[in-house]
Amino acid sequence: MNDFDGKVALVTGTTGIAEATARRLAEGGAAIIALGIDQAANAMLQAELNRAGAAALVLATDVAVPDQVERAIASGVEKFGGLDVIVNSAAVHPYGTATTTDFETWNRAMSVNVGSIYLTARFGIPEMIKRGGGAIVNVASVQGTACQENVAAYATTKGAIHTLTRSLALDYARKGIRVNSVSPGSVR
Repeated sequence: MNDFDGKVALVTGTTGIAEATARRLAEGGAAIIALGIDQAANAMLQAELNRAGAAALVLATDVAVPDQVERAIASGVEKFGGLDVIVNSAAVHPYGTATTTDFETWNRAMSVNVGSIYLTARFGIPEMIKRGGGAIVNVASVQGTACQENVAAYATTKGAIHTLTRSLALDYARKGIRVNSVSPGSVR
């Protein structure tokens, strides 16, 4: 399965869906740039990708912090020569209603779940354009369209991802960049 030979893929997050995505892209031949804040998960993913013989760079990065995302993308591009794929999977999932969610938690959810997509686009799309285009996949959620109780911040961010995905798709289609979102159901 070498459907990603010669491609460089950025994946935000190093656990769960992000980890599985990084492994699959690596199995397909892509060089991987993975960004995560969980040091133990970062080390495990780096070791796993190394054992598999994958070209990989796993970086401790808070994807809600602009200069950290900019540096991480620059490091990955320097190491692997460009950027072709971005998979935005990093997320936080706070529980709470509008009246029980404190403002700090609300802002962190917005910054990680939506802001990180903006940041990877801001710093990653110029690199994709240099290579003639690419693909971006944003991991949203069914919560973005049909939410349950007690997830006000999370559901709001996932709805925003749908809108940001459409906006990015319209803005960069002429540059050869496809932008899609996927909406998984509950994941442990």
